Amino acid sequence: MYPRLFSIGPITVYSYGLMLGIGFMSASWVLMRELKRKGLDPNLSSNITVLAIVFGIAGSKILYLIENWEYFVKSPVTMAFSPGGLTWYGGFILATAAIWVYVRWWKKIPFLKICDATAPGLMLAYGIARIGCHLAGDGDYGVPTDLPWGCVYANGTYPPSAAFREFPQIVSQYGVNGVVPDTIPVHPAPLYEFFYGVLLFYILWKVRLHFTIDGKLFMVYLMLSGVARILVELVRINPRILFGLTEAQLISSAIVLIGLIGFQILSKTKDASLGAAR
Repeated sequence: MYPRLFSIGPITVYSYGLMLGIGFMSASWVLMRELKRKGLDPNLSSNITVLAIVFGIAGSKILYLIENWEYFVKSPVTMAFSPGGLTWYGGFILATAAIWVYVRWWKKIPFLKICDATAPGLMLAYGIARIGCHLAGDGDYGVPTDLPWGCVYANGTYPPSAAFREFPQIVSQYGVNGVVPDTIPVHPAPLYEFFYGVLLFYILWKVRLHFTIDGKLFMVYLMLSGVARILVELVRINPRILFGLTEAQLISSAIVLIGLIGFQILSKTKDASLGAAR
């Protein structure tokens, strides 16, 4: 793994930060195209992207600190300002709220119209950012595997010897003197997420022209991305906290439900409008 790609004098380029930046730029470009197609000001894309970056990173860090509260209270400054430790859904929720305020109350633009415009690029950015997680080896990988594409994250920022110490079953099965070797092959979950991110971006990009009701594409995004995350969590090393599910699976399940209900409501709205027109 390559957490640090290269240095130019005192400046070090980190793989995760680089891929995160590429992801945001890609999403901004896709958003600009979609805003223009929808007859909206394409320059809004830069403001929305800035909000997504600031509140996305802040929300990701806040949720990560909440998840690791017992460690945070012991070393608050170190954990709060460390470059690692970001939880996707925290950023997604806070950034969405910030963009809602900006779009709905400041710009007076229908929020669901903007949501549809952001959906494809958001999925693409997610996939690209996961390449950064893979290169950094930051603990987003999966359980040990003997599959031929298993990856070794020995040089990552959070190697298996540290990542698996909270999982006694894995330690007892694969550990040597109570420690899982850093050289053990594991599921490259970030790569799985990259592949499904690109695939779902392609699907959303293809079907976007078939929806005429604002919000329906975004509801499809919620359902597809939520189901994909539930599935990849089956091999991720996150702890099970309720009903045998991880925190991400519980949040994803709620997001899938929101997408399903939202899609149904929007479909009925269209049917009602057609009935009134007749």
